[in-house]
Amino acid sequence: MKTVMPELDLIVRKSEHRPFDIIGDVHGCFDELRDLLEKLGYNINEGFGEYCFNVTHFEGRKAIFLGDLVDRGPKIVPVLKIVMSMVKTGIAYCVPGNHDMKLVRKLSGRHVQLKHGLAETLEQLADEPAEFSEEVKAFLGGLPSHYVFDDGKLVVAHAGMKEEYQGRDTQKVRNFALYGETTGETDEFGLPVRIDWVSEYRGKAMVVFGHTPVAEAKWLNNTIDIDTGCVFGGKLTALRYPEKELVDVPAFYTYYEPARPFLSEGIQAPTFATDRE
Repeated sequence: MKTVMPELDLIVRKSEHRPFDIIGDVHGCFDELRDLLEKLGYNINEGFGEYCFNVTHFEGRKAIFLGDLVDRGPKIVPVLKIVMSMVKTGIAYCVPGNHDMKLVRKLSGRHVQLKHGLAETLEQLADEPAEFSEEVKAFLGGLPSHYVFDDGKLVVAHAGMKEEYQGRDTQKVRNFALYGETTGETDEFGLPVRIDWVSEYRGKAMVVFGHTPVAEAKWLNNTIDIDTGCVFGGKLTALRYPEKELVDVPAFYTYYEPARPFLSEGIQAPTFATDRE
């Protein structure tokens, strides 16, 4: 008898056909996120509900967040509050990023290194009631690794999803969703060397992902990486589905210097002065 993993009901949403606005890695860039949501037609009312935001869309569209809500950026708490409120009211879906899950491990009492922006996230959370951190832990820890929408035509995951993993729930699938595949080696910048699954992808489902910042979102083999490095001075990008239209807003600042340069010289946003060493 075939075993059905308990999370599959969360992952597979093939009957969900609503138009979506899929949003790349936010990393605490709340001002840019607010501008992007408004540009996409969302109405944001502050001071309502449990997390102080009430977000609606006049056309009934839904947002999908690709994870990495936290770390590196200046406004982690409002990003968490608006995303949590949108998911709770049913106007958004969200998958976790590797930074989000590292925060969950820290909030669960596990030993993790306070690197890559996590220390700053914890400092910002410390200004909130302790109950909020517990709610954040429960929210991020309860998110599915990826989603399958629209009769299997659309798959969203933080770092992508190979065809054979789509709609499955194993530890290997969850790890791929968070990190992709790596060789176990590091490059000259100290970053993991990743296996290029995109060039081999031949699946029927469109796969939309983030995780690796790119200067411009480009299609390859029915996949697209829409992490355009807002926190690094790039821009925050959304993909409108099914229109395949890219919508973006530029970063106000370079909040955090990337380990590996990815923007063309001369187009990086001004550095956020209070984040400089």
